[in-house]
Amino acid sequence: MPEEPCQCPDCQRFYREHDRLIRENPTLRQQQELNWAALQSFRTLAGRVLEDLQKIHGDAETPPAAPPTAAGAKGAPEPPSEENDAMQQAIGDLENINAHLFSIEALMERIFDVRVPEEVEQKFKEQAGELAPDPLNADRLRLNRLLHQTPDLPDHRS
Repeated sequence: MPEEPCQCPDCQRFYREHDRLIRENPTLRQQQELNWAALQSFRTLAGRVLEDLQKIHGDAETPPAAPPTAAGAKGAPEPPSEENDAMQQAIGDLENINAHLFSIEALMERIFDVRVPEEVEQKFKEQAGELAPDPLNADRLRLNRLLHQTPDLPDHRS
């Protein structure tokens, strides 16, 4: 018997979003466009944040020159602060994310080029209806009400 889906709020939010994306984008073409737009928006936002952080804090490989302080003016180098180390780590992580996003984009370009006949798009729509039925459908609401009234279900809350 398959494992029951997790009932924590984060997982439930994921399941709802997952189903919504299938319901609202039930064809191969729509899924291609959705994923391409999501990838591009992620790259744009992550790239812009990385650029801003690099302007403020410098590249991860070359720590920014700290303004001279009283200790620095005497020639004693300042030890790197934990906050600066954390920021440099975050910049390095964002650089890695951007590199991965470029790789994903190269793979997505191949997926985006695929075209299928209308008959196949119709099969996508059929499967989408089965995978993520409309939660506001009257039959689904009735079934949910019945399930929540069943005391032997493991997630039943009295």
